[in-house]
Amino acid sequence: MSLAGCSGVLDPQGPVSLSEKLILFDSLAIMLVIVVPTIIATLAFAWWFRASNVRARYQPYWAFSGTLELIVWAIPVLVITFLGGIAWFGSHALDPYVALPSKEKPIEVEVVSLDWKWLFIYPDDHVATVNQLVIPAGRPVHFKLTSSGVMNSFFVPQLGSQIYTMASMTSQVSLQADQPGTYPGLSAQFSGEGFSDMHFDVRAVASDQFAQWLASVQGSGPVLDKAAYDELAKPSKNVPPSTYSNVDPKLFDDVVAGDLNRPGIEGGHGGQDTPPAATKEP
Repeated sequence: MSLAGCSGVLDPQGPVSLSEKLILFDSLAIMLVIVVPTIIATLAFAWWFRASNVRARYQPYWAFSGTLELIVWAIPVLVITFLGGIAWFGSHALDPYVALPSKEKPIEVEVVSLDWKWLFIYPDDHVATVNQLVIPAGRPVHFKLTSSGVMNSFFVPQLGSQIYTMASMTSQVSLQADQPGTYPGLSAQFSGEGFSDMHFDVRAVASDQFAQWLASVQGSGPVLDKAAYDELAKPSKNVPPSTYSNVDPKLFDDVVAGDLNRPGIEGGHGGQDTPPAATKEP
């Protein structure tokens, strides 16, 4: 009852989050097989072996029972077996590198975590957004993710798995919103002073509305080239949502390769400062 008003992983709005909720509830049910009988047995033993019960047998020299040993060891083994099976099959079914089954082609989105904001690039449509993500409802979205610097974590609780973003590396995940709506996204990894402001909204809209939104973004707004990215990558807080009407097609790959400036580092080079030139002793 205390969780009835909560949204997030317990309020799934997509196939991935629904599968995760099923794993959580299956695990809870299996663990309750131990928890509930243990609580009942504790209360029953306390009542049966109370001082006033003359029928309870007192056995101070009791040492071993094969039947009891079998019960004590069999139940945990069965629980571990079931939990392990659920974790094994569930984790493989939710492999972030596995595409979601669908008759429609997935929407491609490239994600860059910045200090302290999110950049979303739509490579097939040559547009980009900051701190807002618009997707068509009922259609899979394939994300490629990286970081401009420190490690971060991309998480939309109502849609599914969180996944880390790391500099000079690319991770992937596929998500889908079954119904139109607005779903909050956040960073689930502490990344510095402005971490608490790294929130974004995922707007799932109908297919025709998504096409209209793309057309409106392509028709206005600045261009996201390397110079604009260098300016965007500078640390900033509480950045309002914004859009870019055109994007350098190699921008994401350049971010992954470290060919663009990173915050506080001139020239990028994978996040390493250029070492000073060697000098000779006089």
